[in-house]
Amino acid sequence: MAGRIEDYALIGDMQTAALVCRDGTADWLCLPRFDSHAVFAGLLGTEEHGFWRLGPAHEEGAEPPAAGRRRYRGDSLILESEWDTDRGTVRVTDFMPPRDGAPQLIRIVEGLSGRVPMRSTLRMRFSYGRIVPWVHKVDGRTVAVAGPDSVWLDSPTETYGEDLTTYSDFTVAQGDRIAFTISWQPSHHQPPALPDPEGALEATAEFWQEWVAHCTYHGPYREAVVRSLITLKALTYAPTGGIVAAPTASLPAELGGVRHWDYRSTWLRDAAITLSSLLRTGYREEARAWREWLLRAVAGDPENLQIMYGIAGERELGEAELDWLPGYEGSVPVRVGNGAAHQLQLDVYGEVTEALHLAHMTGLSRSDYASLLQLKLIRYLEEHWDQPDEGIWEVRGPRRHFVHSKVMAWVAVDRTIKLIESGDADGPLERWRELRDDIHRDVCEKGYDKERNTFTQSYGSKELDASLLLIPQMGFLPPDDKRVIGTIEAIQRELSTQDGFVLRYPTAGEDAGVDGLEGDEGAFLACSFWLADDLAMIGRVDEARRLFEKLLALRNDLGLLAEEWDPRLQRQVGNFPQAFSHVPLIDTALRLTASGAYGG
Repeated sequence: MAGRIEDYALIGDMQTAALVCRDGTADWLCLPRFDSHAVFAGLLGTEEHGFWRLGPAHEEGAEPPAAGRRRYRGDSLILESEWDTDRGTVRVTDFMPPRDGAPQLIRIVEGLSGRVPMRSTLRMRFSYGRIVPWVHKVDGRTVAVAGPDSVWLDSPTETYGEDLTTYSDFTVAQGDRIAFTISWQPSHHQPPALPDPEGALEATAEFWQEWVAHCTYHGPYREAVVRSLITLKALTYAPTGGIVAAPTASLPAELGGVRHWDYRSTWLRDAAITLSSLLRTGYREEARAWREWLLRAVAGDPENLQIMYGIAGERELGEAELDWLPGYEGSVPVRVGNGAAHQLQLDVYGEVTEALHLAHMTGLSRSDYASLLQLKLIRYLEEHWDQPDEGIWEVRGPRRHFVHSKVMAWVAVDRTIKLIESGDADGPLERWRELRDDIHRDVCEKGYDKERNTFTQSYGSKELDASLLLIPQMGFLPPDDKRVIGTIEAIQRELSTQDGFVLRYPTAGEDAGVDGLEGDEGAFLACSFWLADDLAMIGRVDEARRLFEKLLALRNDLGLLAEEWDPRLQRQVGNFPQAFSHVPLIDTALRLTASGAYGG
């Protein structure tokens, strides 16, 4: 049975990632890319769907023991888990070296004291747990083959097969170090090179040490910021610069509900805000790579901007249901791919333009094609900004005139005007200034409820939406505007949980069904960080700091956040770890640090 979402650790090589539970079980791994079929899909099913457990031996039928301690080694993605047993103490170090050849998951067992009996249980199931591979020996190495894929297991220990599972039983004494490595290779290629686990460990530690050294943030929340930055880097697909929203698929926003999707694609929105956080903390190379990815992905059809693409820029992301998987804690259907890829979400134009603007303002080398793309996007918005759309939350109900979408259309035009005014692009300046004013006037007249002194979710609606918290952050209105303050206070009253965290929008009541889905969901962590940001902007900095530190306390013991928090069950829910949670954590930390609003 899969663990709680917050019980997992992330390891990865900037091309794919694995989730490892407290008991030493890797329950999720897609090879060779984030969006490939899973080899370990136990996270969304049972042990029959693939896993790899490495830890102290335990009695048959008993629950495997959880590590008493675990941590990342310094500022890295190298996971260290330690077990204290009645026979001694043992450590397992898990990592995926930045790729130079075949993708590898390496696990090093180290005896710290005594003599500890250990067991490796490896059950590989290809195609999301559906296919049992042919497992055999080749020159003393164990290989599992199914169709185009092969996974190779290398270890100095003896292995044996039983019940379609590969086992290794061994004892580790104080000072012993025993390594296990699995490597993926196309099945028609020659076997991958023999691994060098100790050399790979040293190289991986050096990679993360050098990368973190570029961070320009040195404030009081550095630990949380750096861990979030490492997580965002881990979600970057190194060959192309694309950034996945999360490395998982179909982890539910409501346990047992239907709100779960595949997040292993590059949402322009998520990637753009990730880029903004990286730029603000000193990471310009990632910004350059993402801009190049964007230009390739959009090339040839910028007027039909998709809200998401594959990590190499693929346009077709067809959604499918995997009916052989029972889902995380019974949450079905299990979905892969994403049918929302071709939705109309006008806010994306704003997020992309804002990211390009920030890259330009922080000195990223000029790209004439990026400027041309920005101008083409505004020409599209000129004709379409006043249409209804599916909005930031990808509703599967009817299209509406979402206020946030209109605000972000204004942002796109505003930032492009600034680009023209700087002399780095040519465009119809006066016409677009009029367009900017028209959009602003339209939002203020049709998206604002004078009686309640708050902006609303959509034109004519009485409902609120947490995305309205971005109005002052995007510069649409100043923080001290009474309409901004009224909106913040209305969201606190109507969308906050008892703990002070924020829901995205109502999922029950008179206007329920905006997203076209049944059921409920937890507090959306990004929205809760947005509220802390807004509170700081309107001068309520102590309140902002208290909320921010409550949000930090929701992170798991390794500093990771899922998409949402279930206030009833007091659990993290949704895909994990989630870029859209870690980005606003960084942004709020920067704002609070700049304001001096921290506890020491």
